[in-house]
Amino acid sequence: MIYTVTLNPSLDYLVCTDALRPGKLCRTNGETLHPGGKGVNVSLVCAALGLPTRALGFIAGRTGALFASLLAETGVEYDFCHLDEGMTRINVKVCAGEQTELNGAGPQITAEALARLAETLDTLGEDDWLVLSGSVPAGVPADIYARLLERVHKNGVRTVLDTSGDALKNALPCAPDLIKPNQDELDALVGGAPHNPAGIAACARELQAAGAKDILISCGAQGAVLVPVEGQALYLEATPGDEVVQPVGSGDSMTAGWLYAHTNGLSAAETLRYAVATGSAAAFSAWLPDRAKIEATLAKTGMPRSI
Repeated sequence: MIYTVTLNPSLDYLVCTDALRPGKLCRTNGETLHPGGKGVNVSLVCAALGLPTRALGFIAGRTGALFASLLAETGVEYDFCHLDEGMTRINVKVCAGEQTELNGAGPQITAEALARLAETLDTLGEDDWLVLSGSVPAGVPADIYARLLERVHKNGVRTVLDTSGDALKNALPCAPDLIKPNQDELDALVGGAPHNPAGIAACARELQAAGAKDILISCGAQGAVLVPVEGQALYLEATPGDEVVQPVGSGDSMTAGWLYAHTNGLSAAETLRYAVATGSAAAFSAWLPDRAKIEATLAKTGMPRSI
């Protein structure tokens, strides 16, 4: 089973308009509402690829109830802790040529609620993967991911970490099996990274020296770099051809693609190819991609080169 943890999930309200004019009335020409949050997105794409998955985290209030009902409609298994106070946040994403995001704060997560999550994670075993994904909400200890990684590693659980800043830095000594920073997050950790594949790979090796194992760096429209803990670093450009619809969930889809390929025993090169194709498929979709979209995008995706 692939478990995902989203500490601060959201209702993602995506609206499209011809132009965003601050201070003026703007009418939409399209809108959607989906259950969101980085780990939730990973679970949704894993499920689309046929991987068994369960989403964990925290929800609260009426928006939390709506979030749960929308997630239930997708068929993804979930087990969210219900908080007594606050409300699950609503993230508004406005597409008007470029994308503007207004992200809510979310509820306060108590120490008791975090303890309940940790107890749930104690049931995971060596056949399971745990994906810890997203920023750490206000009021939650900055080393929460490090604590959870240490806890599950005792049971042989394999782990993926997709976060940034101190939350990522604190967790590197816990040896996550995969981390997935984007280029800006890598820059922040190493004090600036060259924006070319070889330079990115060299900086990623610094994070491996700090404890990380495989590192997948998403570079947006430029593609991605994969630095395995053993073997040659690889670079692959983003899949060409289709028009980018919106970028929401592309990085999370890339993580799901990596998990699918890795758990199916594909080579490092094929794993990177599948990850890039899945991330690109998300960018070419109005929401997260289904398997047909991923396979169609894979057919257009090239092979990585060593760097």
